Amino acid sequence: LGVRVVNQFERGIIFRFGRALPQARQPGLALMIPIVDRLKKINVQIVTLPVPAQEGITRDNVSVKVDAVVYFRVDDPVKALIEVQNYQFAVAQVAQTSLRSIIGKSELDDLLSNREQLHRGLELLIDSPALGWGIHIDRVEIKDVQLPESMKRSMSRQAEAERERRARIITADGEYQAAQKLADASAIMAETPGALQLRLLQ
Repeated sequence: LGVRVVNQFERGIIFRFGRALPQARQPGLALMIPIVDRLKKINVQIVTLPVPAQEGITRDNVSVKVDAVVYFRVDDPVKALIEVQNYQFAVAQVAQTSLRSIIGKSELDDLLSNREQLHRGLELLIDSPALGWGIHIDRVEIKDVQLPESMKRSMSRQAEAERERRARIITADGEYQAAQKLADASAIMAETPGALQLRLLQ
């Protein structure tokens, strides 16, 4: 018998006369029949897969570029090896198409502020085909949303106008409170002139 070592982070698939045995070999020694058996190892660690920036138009007609990252691992090594030619490439392609789909279904505000819900939606879109390949999607996160320069300038002007509006409200509020205090003091003086004179004499 031949012996091969399967590492802690791997699972071994034995092909006997070209047919995969149903049970993956766990870490440790894998016994094999020479010539008849062939061992293929599959890494079961979590893979961090960056998704390149995808360009799309949001539901409210804003052109954006969005990139993401997918964390996944092999759940069923036999499926991952047999059902799909290259599972990493397959997950990358599904992630890109899913990201474009999410962009088209979302409004700009969602992409900028409602990320958690989008992450869950992306995860579901990718997880559906990946299950058939023995892949478990751990999580998906949108990394960056790039806006057109004109949109950035417009948002900057809007933020500036909002800051100015708040500053005016604060100033006006301060002036109102000062005027109110003066009016209160004036009323007190008008009601009790004698008390004021006593205070001044003291």
